[in-house]
Amino acid sequence: MSSVQPLADSPSQALRTVVHKFGGTSVADADRYRHVAQLLLARDEDIQVTVVSAMKGVTDALIELCRLAADDRSEWHERWHELRARHRGAAVALLGEASGPVIEWLDERFGKLQEILDALRVIGGLPELVLERVQGLGEVCSARLLGEYLRLQGEDCAVLDARDVLLVDHSDLGVVVDWEVSAQRLAEWRQRNPQHRVVATGFVARDRQGRFATLGRNGSDYSGAIFAALFNADELHIWTDVDGVLSADPRVVPEAVQLNALSYDEACELAYFGAKVVHPQTMSPAIKRGLPIIIRNTFNPDHPGTRITAQRDTVGPVKGLTLSPGLSVLNLEGTGLIGVPGTAERVFAALRNAHVSVVMISQGSSEHSICCVVKGADADRGEKALLDAFAHELDTHQIQRVQRSNDISVLAAVGDGMAGQPGVAARLFESLGRAQVNILAIAQGSSERNISVAIDSADATKALRAAHAGFWLSPQTFAIGVIGPGNVGATLLDQLRAAQPQLLEKANLDLRLCAVASSRKMLLDERGIGDDWRERHAAASAPLDLDAFTAHLVDLRLPHTLIVDCSASSEVADRYPQWLAAGIHVVTPNKQAGAGVLARYLAIREAGETSGARFRYEATVGAGLPVINTMRDLLDTGDEVTAIEGILSGTLAWLFNKYDGSLPFSQLVAQARSMGYTEPDPRDDLSGTDVARKLVILARETGRSLSLEDVQVESLVPESLRDAGVDDFMARLHEVDAGFDRRLRQAREQGKVLRYVASVDAQGKASVGLVELPEEHAFANLRLTDNIVQFSTRRYCDNPLIVQGPGAGPEVTAAGVFADVLRVAANQGAKL
Repeated sequence: MSSVQPLADSPSQALRTVVHKFGGTSVADADRYRHVAQLLLARDEDIQVTVVSAMKGVTDALIELCRLAADDRSEWHERWHELRARHRGAAVALLGEASGPVIEWLDERFGKLQEILDALRVIGGLPELVLERVQGLGEVCSARLLGEYLRLQGEDCAVLDARDVLLVDHSDLGVVVDWEVSAQRLAEWRQRNPQHRVVATGFVARDRQGRFATLGRNGSDYSGAIFAALFNADELHIWTDVDGVLSADPRVVPEAVQLNALSYDEACELAYFGAKVVHPQTMSPAIKRGLPIIIRNTFNPDHPGTRITAQRDTVGPVKGLTLSPGLSVLNLEGTGLIGVPGTAERVFAALRNAHVSVVMISQGSSEHSICCVVKGADADRGEKALLDAFAHELDTHQIQRVQRSNDISVLAAVGDGMAGQPGVAARLFESLGRAQVNILAIAQGSSERNISVAIDSADATKALRAAHAGFWLSPQTFAIGVIGPGNVGATLLDQLRAAQPQLLEKANLDLRLCAVASSRKMLLDERGIGDDWRERHAAASAPLDLDAFTAHLVDLRLPHTLIVDCSASSEVADRYPQWLAAGIHVVTPNKQAGAGVLARYLAIREAGETSGARFRYEATVGAGLPVINTMRDLLDTGDEVTAIEGILSGTLAWLFNKYDGSLPFSQLVAQARSMGYTEPDPRDDLSGTDVARKLVILARETGRSLSLEDVQVESLVPESLRDAGVDDFMARLHEVDAGFDRRLRQAREQGKVLRYVASVDAQGKASVGLVELPEEHAFANLRLTDNIVQFSTRRYCDNPLIVQGPGAGPEVTAAGVFADVLRVAANQGAKL
């Protein structure tokens, strides 16, 4: 009949034939066999061929049994009993009262297995032929169990032992199917077994001597493809425990996306580098015949899965990324290699003779070095082979060295859409660079379908996540740690949590809060901290440890790490150079770094410039106002800032905007304190030190080496009140009223107002204090707590550039910090 003719050379068949292959997880126990059977019975197919693996773990258990017996270890008896009991139990649970004949059949097979194991114990070795014979027992049992259950459901089902049909040879390239003989045997078998349902054993076959053989690891998948070809199937469905092929390993990249379709070439590339895709050998019969392969989920059969065909889908340059761990790099380097024909041939011949497979090759155009990536287990053998092969050149110093680097992983980006599209490699390298991942070697084939890079295995997880996000296959993800959940910090955390869904949906940005620390304790969570951060931080018991805080964020190995310091701590600011040097971005409203010790400030800037990590501190000057960014834009476009003037304290701005003589100055201070406009101790505002710090930050941004000691500061707190307690200070503050009243009257007599102004002139002279300004001056007409900064520059000389707006309050300050976080994210590739 036409449906069983071999090799698809016959005219188009009228009957629809589908081959299904189920892995060990899909048939792990009686319940799973039952589920698979119901799935098959629900499908409307004219001819249905099902290829099954052994129950999960059985093949490994059989191999272990053989090794235990060959080593004459007594526990093999117990393991044999356990394995037989597992199959007998599955038969009883699956078939019930009808299980008797199957149990007798199982006992017969396990009895023969026991005889083989006894023989292995006697000979004290494990011949490969014996191992080949034993390994396939699990598939044989599995096919019988499923077939009997289908018969029990009233289905006319045939069970095919693949060893009765498949003839294979072994070669250096693996197992080779004799298609002609196998097709002839199948046709003869089908004459005797014409049922429209067939259950076949995977993994097993026979060689030309009639001996049992196996198809190697992933052999059941290969069996599925072989039978799909022999039955001239319309489709091959490979059922696993996932919904199809994912863009990356979900254990490393939880945000990995489902791939609806792949070309054969893409699937082969991904599979070679370890992705959980059908094995390339499996695809060979399908590729030859244009047979679609669909990867499906046994546990979610309604999902369409991933369809693998010859058709190429070039939407998006990269379909998937894979990691191959456990590798080593062998690098042959020397001036004697340059222009010498046959060097590469000698390298590969030496490795071939040492039975070392080369995973990846890279050679610079200078021919000064040849780099090979090999399996870590083969590295010793490969290194020795190269040292022996080039011993003469090493002795004569024509070749300087053979270097070996261990603990290497290869990251591969795969996609048909990469071909002919500029910038794909640049995007990969840029993503890895931003994540502080060093590339040791690079390889790209002329097909442009694969770019592979060798990296240190310690960076592998971070690299995969960064590359995955770089190609917009997953969100740009930041591990966020916040220090100082006070007024500003708490408001920032609330803003961050509120904005997260929108940022994820519209900007593909995942700002993942993983750590919150106060001055006494910290809360760490690798899965992320949600809206209940207040309660969880309050209940946290871990004491503050900045080393542990940092290590926690780094060990998450997310593409990017960012610490937000909302404290006012100089000790935390001391950590900035270390964090930035390690590639950790820092955002802060803490003025200690920008206005503190000059040496620390310079170290912070140098660390950021060296590593590429970002240091952002907009909120240190004007809360949410774009003061620093405005000045940075001026300087970056070639302008020169000659002078800066500003009212940089919302508290002092409010006081002198309100101070018109109708109320004594002391009463206004008390009123501002009651409204929350001042610090708990108003002297922190009135001393002018905070304003001076802001001025130092701005001056340093222009390139001036200014320190706090260089600023002439007029404190509004008289000497007599500086050491008093807060309550005593407030009670005696009326002592300053006469002096302020006098200064106000003097200013008004000249048609001027009082304002507390910070300034630095063209010569670098910096001062902070109370000044008299004309009533038409820009600083004379502010709204309540507004800050204002005036830049005089080479371009803005006649009419200075002004930035004005609310410069105080937790909401606007937190918003300024949040804006800096988003700027860092945009710089790292987020689509903002």
